[in-house]
Amino acid sequence: MTTPGNELLFLALGGSGEIGMNVNLYGCQGKWVMVDLGLTFADPAYPGVDLILPDLQFIEEHADDLLGIVLTHGHEDHIGAIPYLAADLGVPLYATPFTAGLIRGKLDEEGLGDKVKLHVIPNEGSFELGPFGFTYVPLAHSIPEGNALLIETPFGRIMHTGDWKIDEAPQLGTPSTAEELTAIGDKGVLALVCDSTNVFNEEASGSEAGVRRGLDEVIGAATGRVLVTTFASNAARVQTLGEVARDTGRQLCVAGRSLDRIIRVAKATGYLKDFPQTIDFDAAMRLPPREVMIIATGGQGEPRAALGRVASGSHQIKLSAGDTVVFSSKQIPGNEMAIGAIQNRLAEMGVHMITDRQAHVHVSGHPGRPELAAMYGWIRPEIVVPVHGELRHMAEHARFAQAQGVPRTVLQKNGEVVRLAPDGPKKLGHERVGRLILDGDVILPADGSSMNERRRIANYGVVTVAVALGKNGRAAGKPEIAIQGLPVEEDRAAFLDDATAAAEKALADGGRDEAKLREAVRLAVRRRAVAWTGKKPVVEVLLLRV
Repeated sequence: MTTPGNELLFLALGGSGEIGMNVNLYGCQGKWVMVDLGLTFADPAYPGVDLILPDLQFIEEHADDLLGIVLTHGHEDHIGAIPYLAADLGVPLYATPFTAGLIRGKLDEEGLGDKVKLHVIPNEGSFELGPFGFTYVPLAHSIPEGNALLIETPFGRIMHTGDWKIDEAPQLGTPSTAEELTAIGDKGVLALVCDSTNVFNEEASGSEAGVRRGLDEVIGAATGRVLVTTFASNAARVQTLGEVARDTGRQLCVAGRSLDRIIRVAKATGYLKDFPQTIDFDAAMRLPPREVMIIATGGQGEPRAALGRVASGSHQIKLSAGDTVVFSSKQIPGNEMAIGAIQNRLAEMGVHMITDRQAHVHVSGHPGRPELAAMYGWIRPEIVVPVHGELRHMAEHARFAQAQGVPRTVLQKNGEVVRLAPDGPKKLGHERVGRLILDGDVILPADGSSMNERRRIANYGVVTVAVALGKNGRAAGKPEIAIQGLPVEEDRAAFLDDATAAAEKALADGGRDEAKLREAVRLAVRRRAVAWTGKKPVVEVLLLRV
């Protein structure tokens, strides 16, 4: 399958079978549209790498049939890959004003402001791309302008939810009402393509208004300096924290470039209108501790973010015994150790810490089971397509939807082509998907030789053997051996002597064929490393003619 015929297709290149890196394709009558182009953050399996990008080879090979990229909202797992991959696709982007402001900043930072066309669509606005019609449908989330997309096609309508929740008292924006969503369902919806993140939660996510009350209580009781860390993109929480600073009589300081950017774009697009005037780091440190509150990035344990630097003592903001740090966010799976390391440093400083386990200081931006059930009741789709989750989340989402009376569901994962209509859902085949890494300024395959070599070096260490060869092809002098990362600290000299002797013997027995000689030395030295350490290091042999 390369080009959609007289049918409606769905193909996820990211975000199905994983949380993050959302990339979704819809195909109809020979054309494709893309919904979201996100990234995810690297884990220890990718040493030296911060960002993971989706492999778009499939749609790059069919870029002539791609009409555009439509963005639901401004979180990194939905827009983060744009500055690295969108220019090569050569199609325009479509986003509402706040999301467009974030994207514009990313493009300008990469020098792509004039190379990628960005169309700003009004909130609740509509536009057409070939056989597709799009309407933005506002839903509550943890960032301004969280949107679903109502997609009109010749085969029926799709409700693509993006990230969403139900919030009866949202702090930013006005989400669609139950009546408005019911009206969409009244006109018929073929497929609901829906967020699965919190499908195991028996309770609804809760309102941001409740978080304000919880933060008022916690921060009002604090006697020292207070630092609150949250996701920078959670502008609703930033708004709440501004109100909490007023409620508790504290002046507000902001620490973190990503927070500065979110606040700047939010104000420019009409949000955070009543946000308090902030003070700089020096002023914050001069104030009596009881009179200051800091909002900082770094709640997921990022060592270079503001909280990590505060905890290590390398930031202008200083905390001391009796101060309080509030983690107004949920731990992302995989970040537990990094967060724990920062919390241990704070504990050593005598800082009191409060998380969502001790007080009501956070609510999720994703729907629990009661919210999913409500959405099914309003939209009444013929098909539910779970996305935005690991396979366990999506499988449970499909089961839950059927239990709630949805006629049909399809459990798909990245790369699987699903025909939604006619006669759907039906899996038609599988296309290439995968991961790319942003390594420094270079984009590489996540499973390529560079990353595999780095993993081996990280796990086993490196031994380098340099051998000078005379004109007769024989060794001229003793081999020079250097080691990195091999666990022979106290026995380093003895190991080097043993490895050198093994290399000399291999040189003496190896003949004059350089390839065979290099391999003989490599194997001899590695055998000694295994004997000494039990590890099989990477052994590089350099033969130098003199």
